[in-house]
Amino acid sequence: MTEQDTTKIVEALGRRARTAAARLASLRPAVKNRALLAMADRFEASASEIIAANERDLGSGRDKGLSAAMLDRLRLDAKRIGAMADAMRQVARLDDPVGEIYDMRTRPNGIRVGRMRTPFGVIGIIYESRPNVTADAGALCVKSGNAVILRGGSEAIHSNTILARLMDEAGAEAGLPEHSVQLVPTTDRAAVSAMLGMSGVIDLIIPRGGRSLIEMVVRESRIPVIKHYDGNCHVYVDASADLDMAEHIVMNAKCQRPGVCNAAESLLVHEAVAQQFLPRIGEKLVSAGVEIRGDAAVCALIPAAKPATDEDHRTEFLDLVISAAVVPNLDAAIAWINEYGSHHTEAIITRDHDCAMRFLAGVDSACVHVNASTRFSDGGEYGLGCEIGISTDKLHARGPMGLVELTTSKFVVLGEGQVRE
Repeated sequence: MTEQDTTKIVEALGRRARTAAARLASLRPAVKNRALLAMADRFEASASEIIAANERDLGSGRDKGLSAAMLDRLRLDAKRIGAMADAMRQVARLDDPVGEIYDMRTRPNGIRVGRMRTPFGVIGIIYESRPNVTADAGALCVKSGNAVILRGGSEAIHSNTILARLMDEAGAEAGLPEHSVQLVPTTDRAAVSAMLGMSGVIDLIIPRGGRSLIEMVVRESRIPVIKHYDGNCHVYVDASADLDMAEHIVMNAKCQRPGVCNAAESLLVHEAVAQQFLPRIGEKLVSAGVEIRGDAAVCALIPAAKPATDEDHRTEFLDLVISAAVVPNLDAAIAWINEYGSHHTEAIITRDHDCAMRFLAGVDSACVHVNASTRFSDGGEYGLGCEIGISTDKLHARGPMGLVELTTSKFVVLGEGQVRE
C-alpha cells in the first residue's frame, strides 16, 4: 500500500467521523447509554472471537520478542473482556456532561452569562499495546458526544480490529450514528502522519504510548494535542511513616501490575527510617523478583541492590525494576520528585498531617496520593468509569481523563430583550 493510498483511507475515515459527530452531539443521553450497554453485551457474547483474535497478536508478539510485561499489557482473557464490558456499563451510569450549563452569573443589566459543555467533535487517539484502550476510548468518546478515530499499535491490530467493529455494529443497532467508532485499518506509520495533518476534520489528538511516539505526535501535529507522558511514579516513605503500611503500599505499587503507567518506578526513603525500612523492603522486593537500582546509601543497606545511574532515576521501567534513594528530609524528596519524575503520580507514606499537606502542595504532578498506592491513579478507581489516559499536561485536562475532560465549553447568554447601550 502506498502512502497516498493510506492517506485516502484516513481521509475517508475523517469524513465519516465528521458526519457521525454532527449527530452524536445532539443525541439524548438515553440513546448513548443504550448503545454502551449494547456494546458491553456484544463484547461478552463475542468473548471467544475476541480471544482468538488476541491470540494472533500474542503469537506475533512472542515471535518479535516482546517482554513479559508487554505481553501482559496486550493479553485479553475472559476476565479482562468482562472488565472492559463492566467499564462500559459504568460509563453508561455516569452523568452525561453534554449540555450542562454551569458558572451562571447575572450581570447588572439582567443578562445571565454562563458556560455550556459541548463535545469536541472528532477525536483522534493514537496508542500502543493495550487493546482495552480501544474499548475505554470508544465508550468515553461516545458518551461525551464525540466521534473517535482510533489508531492502535501494530502489536494489537487483530484485537483492536474486532473490538472496534463490535462497538460500531452494536452502537449503530442501538441508535448511534454509523461510524461513531472507527479504527484505522492499517499499521502503516503514514496513517499517523495523515491523521496529524487533518486540521479541520479532527478536533483533538490524544497520543498514548512511549515518549518517542508522543514527541513525534507533538512535533508533527497541526491539531491540538493532549499529552500522556511517561509514568515515572514515586513512593516516598517519610520519617513518621507506619512502616508496615509503607511496605504494603510499596509492594502493591511496584508488583501488582508492573507494566502499567501508574506502577511505582522509584522509591525514596527518609534517612531517619532508612536503616529500619530498606533491609525489610529490599528483602520483600527481591523475593518478588524485583531488581533494585539504588544510590550508595541504598546499596549499603540492601546487598542485592545494584548501583543506580542518573538515567535509572528518570526511567519508566514498566517491568520488575525499581530505582531507590535515601533523602535527608521532606523538602529534598519533593525536589527529587520534581526533578526526576514525569509529573504523573506520586505517593507519600506519613502519619504527619503537615508533611502530607506540604507534599500535596509541593509536588508538581497530575496525581498526588497520601497513604495510598500509586495504582489508584486510574479513571475507574477515581470514579470516572474508565479513562482515555492520564494527562501530564497542565492546560485543559490534567490527570485521568474522563467524560468532562472530553468536552469543551461555549459561553451562553440568556436575556430578556436587553440591548447594549
